[in-house]
Amino acid sequence: MSRPLLLASGSEIRARMLTNAAVPFRVEKARVDEEMIRAALQSEDAHPRDIADALAESKARKVSHRNPGNLVLGCDQVLEFEGRVLAKPESLEDAREQLTAMRGKRHRLLSAAVIYEDAEPIWRHVGVVRMQLRSISDDYLEDYLARNWQSARQSVGAYKLEEEGVRLFERVEGDYFTVLGMPLLEILSFLTVRGDLKS
Repeated sequence: MSRPLLLASGSEIRARMLTNAAVPFRVEKARVDEEMIRAALQSEDAHPRDIADALAESKARKVSHRNPGNLVLGCDQVLEFEGRVLAKPESLEDAREQLTAMRGKRHRLLSAAVIYEDAEPIWRHVGVVRMQLRSISDDYLEDYLARNWQSARQSVGAYKLEEEGVRLFERVEGDYFTVLGMPLLEILSFLTVRGDLKS
């Protein structure tokens, strides 16, 4: 990198993706009220894509104001199911209700990334993945949640595709990195075209 990249997220999986791609970066978590932003946008009937983008931008903007001269990457992900935006489950019962409602049906994951430089946005992208859960049984659902609750509670939809959550799915249409919460290929392409990463 010709200049430092700051990841405005405390997500371990996003940090791991950048590390595995040999992108030099450091983490500087953004302190933003995601629930307030999400609720305000939902009250205005904002499109899920706009909600994901606004959340990612709020993180990048906050960190960029404190770090002139650096590139700042903000990311966020939302799940759209039957016209509603689902958040991370707040309880085991919430996770059970989400997965029960979605089984046998399709939903979309939208992963937004926004890059700021000197307190101004210079690039943005929202990746979309279409996913369909299998018609899982009640017994398997209970066993899955019992084994995976501590991990599943950290993700929208109460699953992680890189873990046992993959067994919940019948079909996934789209980019794997976007499922994990960051459109990595598009980010790498932008940084390479700009000359920040060697090609």
